[in-house]
Amino acid sequence: MADTTPALVAQLARELKARGLMMATAESCTGGLIAGACTEVSGSSEWFERGFVTYSNAAKHELLGVPKALIEQHGAVSEPVARAMAAGAVAHSPAQLAVAVTGVAGPTGGSPDKPVGTVWFGWATPAGVFTEHQRFDGDRSAVRQATVRHALAGLLQRLPAA
Repeated sequence: MADTTPALVAQLARELKARGLMMATAESCTGGLIAGACTEVSGSSEWFERGFVTYSNAAKHELLGVPKALIEQHGAVSEPVARAMAAGAVAHSPAQLAVAVTGVAGPTGGSPDKPVGTVWFGWATPAGVFTEHQRFDGDRSAVRQATVRHALAGLLQRLPAA
């Protein structure tokens, strides 16, 4: 499969600049790959505000304000945590939009309830926070790259009208 990430980033850059909007990322399983893909583009400071790499539960709480009880009750890889991460990225930055990802990239860490490849996404927009669950096949790298592409495509789909 060809890597469509650069094309997604280019489209997202055009759309964000056209709307005068800034985005932030809140990443766990991707470890900054979404922010890295965005900042690979020269001039990305016009539309990319900041990235939070919140790999540990403590980082999710300290940097994004995800309640500890939420993580304890639902686990880090869950809809409520993805929602709180996305909302926290907007609340803790001047960005108007954010994408958050939390998942199990593997090869270890999976469980019957949350097998390897399980990823929860959160997108914070002026219209609210939207979440989605996906399960990606492949090794750690494939899961992480698929997560990056889905996160960017999801943000594109949820942009406010120009």
